Amino acid sequence: MGLTPRDIGKSLMSLLNFRKKTEAPRTGDRRVETFLRDFSIEVMPRTAEKVEDFRALLPESTRVYIAHIDGTPIEDMVATAKRLAADGFQVMPHFPARIIDNAQMLGDWIARYQGEAGVTQGLILAGGVAEPRGVFESSIHLLETGLFDKAGFTRLHVAGHPEGNKDIDPDGTTLNVETAMKWKNDFAARTDAEMAIVTQFAFEADPVIAWADAVRDAGIGLPIHIGIAGPAKLQTLIKFAVACGVGPSLRVLQKRAMDVTKLLLPYEPDEIVTELAHHKASHPDFAITNVHIFPLGGIKAAAEWTASKGAVPAARATA
Repeated sequence: MGLTPRDIGKSLMSLLNFRKKTEAPRTGDRRVETFLRDFSIEVMPRTAEKVEDFRALLPESTRVYIAHIDGTPIEDMVATAKRLAADGFQVMPHFPARIIDNAQMLGDWIARYQGEAGVTQGLILAGGVAEPRGVFESSIHLLETGLFDKAGFTRLHVAGHPEGNKDIDPDGTTLNVETAMKWKNDFAARTDAEMAIVTQFAFEADPVIAWADAVRDAGIGLPIHIGIAGPAKLQTLIKFAVACGVGPSLRVLQKRAMDVTKLLLPYEPDEIVTELAHHKASHPDFAITNVHIFPLGGIKAAAEWTASKGAVPAARATA
């Protein structure tokens, strides 16, 4: 006697139920999930324009840095800040010293950000141009104006360089970087704003761990937000790494480029993030407290990667 459609349906349901009972549930790495909690991400006005809805990509209240590339009109920066703030994100625009003419321009930028977007956070850095356009050369010069304190900024971040910075220390040492970091650490004690170090991206965990420990050993107590390159094509990452002066950890990409089986596959930062997360779990006092993602392969790819590790956007969590 042949099977009826009803019999076939029952058999299929029994098979599915058997598989559900016998298959082990898929679980993520809790240490990685914890390490990525409260991650931040970086956008530019021109890349933000391509994103239809940030709320569908990023967890609620994510801190979003807005990179101020030389030549970007302040109007575009403020418009992007206003949009992100309206969507409920913490907005942190860049203030690059070397493209700001004077204190009047700095004060105007601060007033625009606050008046139109309610911004009270900023990343204070020297900027990526070789020669200053005005009176400011470094982040220290911007902080010395007192304008951020006067405006009531609640959070100020400064740049860190785990693999050194040839612009600051042309001789290859870290003397000037360390001196500047100590000044900023002392400044943190004089301001009501919360301060932290956000770093350039790297690709290898061991040098990052050694650098973070050295920062603490030097008496610098600022929390560190480690820069991580988001998923991207290998060629894209190598281009950005060379342009941004990434040092010894660039060998991770170079080694990958020599492996034909991986050459065409997108890079994902699983290895470095996992190693740092496990180190943090076993060393709770480790100076790195947060992850900052550079979405070099696109915001969507970076957001999907973080979601795959447990950071779920509010729009998905409530869907």
